Amino acid sequence: MEDTTGSNPQSLGFTEKLKSWLSWSWTYVCFIWFGMVLIMIYVLWSPLKLQETLTSASVFLNTLTPKFYVALTGTSSLISGLILIFEWWYFRKYGTSFIEQVSVSHLRPLLGGVESSSTTGLFSSVNGEAEPRPSVSECKVWRNPLNLFRGAEYNRYTWVTGKEPLTYYDMNLSAQDHQTFFTGDTQQLRPEDAVMQKAWRERNPQARIRAAYQAIEMNNECAAAYVLLAEEEATTITEAERLFKKALSIAGKDINLLVYIKRRLAMCARKLGRIKEAVKMMRDLMKEFPLLGMLNIHENLLEALLELQAYADVQAVLAKYDDISLPKSATICYTSALLKARAVSDKFSPEAASRRGLSTAEMNAVEAIHRAVEFNPHVPKYLLEMKSLILPPEHILKRGDSEAVAYAFFHLQHWKRAEGALNLLHCTWEGTFRIIPYPLEKGHLFYPYPGCTETADRELLPSFHEVSVYPKKELPFFILFTAGLCSFTAILAMLTHQFPELMGVFAKAFFSTLFAPLGFFADKMESFMPSSFWHQLTRI
Repeated sequence: MEDTTGSNPQSLGFTEKLKSWLSWSWTYVCFIWFGMVLIMIYVLWSPLKLQETLTSASVFLNTLTPKFYVALTGTSSLISGLILIFEWWYFRKYGTSFIEQVSVSHLRPLLGGVESSSTTGLFSSVNGEAEPRPSVSECKVWRNPLNLFRGAEYNRYTWVTGKEPLTYYDMNLSAQDHQTFFTGDTQQLRPEDAVMQKAWRERNPQARIRAAYQAIEMNNECAAAYVLLAEEEATTITEAERLFKKALSIAGKDINLLVYIKRRLAMCARKLGRIKEAVKMMRDLMKEFPLLGMLNIHENLLEALLELQAYADVQAVLAKYDDISLPKSATICYTSALLKARAVSDKFSPEAASRRGLSTAEMNAVEAIHRAVEFNPHVPKYLLEMKSLILPPEHILKRGDSEAVAYAFFHLQHWKRAEGALNLLHCTWEGTFRIIPYPLEKGHLFYPYPGCTETADRELLPSFHEVSVYPKKELPFFILFTAGLCSFTAILAMLTHQFPELMGVFAKAFFSTLFAPLGFFADKMESFMPSSFWHQLTRI
């Protein structure tokens, strides 16, 4: 049976008009209600004997001892303090106020508010026109092209510090990657492939390793099993390299396995100091599989070339991949800035630049830094060592804190090697935020900064790391309100305890002043229309 209500345009039009009228009326409803309450109080003043009730209430309040007021204000301070603590914890954990979130989610529909989903798809461009916002691509989680080895690097960190550098969410994404990358064709699974599919899904590392050995027992030429052992069981890079070479020799013609193993072997060579060999392996891999640009092998190549200080080769790679039609990354933007900063940073002086102005080369370097900072504003604090680094996650969010950690972890040494580059970055990076138009939804050189980075970064980065948030969120109103209320009631409790008589006089004066307008209104209404007249009307 069809829904007849959805097909009636007249009913829809009436509903929309009713909603718009209610939304408009809520603006003035508080004043209307306030006036109605005053009129009702005046009308019922005599029938309900409100005067006698107020008199008896005032007599009762006068009989209360100061200890009661101390207990009252102290309890109010305690309750507001507990609310403040909860609000602060919730804000630190989720980045929003609990009271505000509940109010928006439950009261906004009643007030005729518009759902936020209707506006997230559009944003204003620099020239003011509406453009589609690329929220899906901007908030996509990517595999870190320079991710470390679990057994030889991540596990060693755990053994030393007792902390887990990887989150469950991050490892679960890696398990899904491996499962689809190495066993994509589920219709032609061999028995050992089925075991490996289960192995990638295992949460316990030892269970994964046992499953890999089980697959090797079933088929000694199961390359995926040796890959898992190289990643998770090998405790040194040398041992991991040996297992990867074994996997390469039996990989056959599986392109996914070949690309993955060759890339990891190149990374092993880079970590073991054989940098020229690593560069050759990466170049050969990019020539052999040119269509696999999504794997970002060029970022591995850029880092290795920077280690060799082959800046001309770095510039050649950037010329190919720093294209307007290709997705950007912190590695692309900040490496470009590093090369331009390196050309002028050794002689750069803020004092001299303020006197004579910036030269063309210095202006190009500053603009490159501003471009990089706009793409990922979290990176400079790690490069300038204003925030402590942690081990990079296995997945990153472009333009997020996770990408900043991954970039700075591998590239901080290259910035330090370029004399004066960090000094130039320190002097100029904050100027980026004066260029970005306000509100931030407009952007400048790139798409507007996505609002989803904080949530994704909290899932990717370990709990002991303080996630960098941009733009910096101001404290919600309810946290400030509860903090003020807690402080105010605590001060009242202390003053009432120390000076009970003086605070009693002050309280009486305060309430008499507070209710003076009400008495003035009642007198004016009495002179205009006596309450006895209303009393007679109610009796009729």
